[in-house]
Amino acid sequence: MTNEVSIFKNRNAVGVRSEQRLTKLGQSLASSSTNRRIQCNINGTFKKLVNGEQIGSSVRGSINVIIVAAQPKVSRVYYAGKYDPNAEPAMPNCWSNLGDVPEAAATDRQHDNCADCPMNVKGSGENGGRACRFQRRISVLLEGDNSGDIYQMSIPSKSLFGKGTGNEHPFESYIKFLVANGESPDTVVTTVAFNDEVEGMELLFSPSRPVDDAEFSLVQKAQARPEAELYTRITVAQVDGVSKEPKPRIESKPAAPKAKVEVSEEPEEQVEEPKARPRKKTEEAPVAKPKVDLASALSEWSDD
Repeated sequence: MTNEVSIFKNRNAVGVRSEQRLTKLGQSLASSSTNRRIQCNINGTFKKLVNGEQIGSSVRGSINVIIVAAQPKVSRVYYAGKYDPNAEPAMPNCWSNLGDVPEAAATDRQHDNCADCPMNVKGSGENGGRACRFQRRISVLLEGDNSGDIYQMSIPSKSLFGKGTGNEHPFESYIKFLVANGESPDTVVTTVAFNDEVEGMELLFSPSRPVDDAEFSLVQKAQARPEAELYTRITVAQVDGVSKEPKPRIESKPAAPKAKVEVSEEPEEQVEEPKARPRKKTEEAPVAKPKVDLASALSEWSDD
């Protein structure tokens, strides 16, 4: 009697398959409903998340993975607002998977192409940097996990560029290092470690060992699954489970000019009620002048 739990009502039925496995249809449907990722945290830990829920304990310092897929070029992503860890996750305003032109799904595209985009200019972001950030998303297998489950890992911009020391490198330099030494990212077990010598979150990549035959078989099966490619793309609503629209970028506009007030070059005259001049004893009485209507005079002045 077997201890295996069956999902079928007729447990005595004999199937035609020699082993239980997911077909391409099952894999495709599974990839659209399940999201697995490795989250890198600023406190120096890695978390394994499935559909947003943490699975198992956090791992501090470093993890070993096998890279199974990556985009040929570095991606770009732009958020108009400042990062708030307590805010509800929202879609980016604009992004490009290949770093050349905005994706059609971006609702707030900043330019027709990334090279000439004003958000790609130094000084457009905080601390003199670029407002549009570089990013890498890769698909990985975890060392020792024989299930073949694929996980997405996002590599921040600080971990992408620069030169390595010995066999430890930022990601872009690491890929070149492997190829120069006759290896590929999917033929080695890669150690991903936090760089303790810098402030903030920065990752370093180094080769731990070659994969064995069983691991390479898992790699090949993983690369045939749809999520291997899907996890490398910034398809936010589908993979990230985020549907909230981004806030559009608010451009600082100069204050509306005030209505122009025409000012005479000469100072205004102060109109006073006329007063009778005091008579001198030797002066003859002046001829009486017609009485002036003061209200009419003021009205006429104001209309000039």
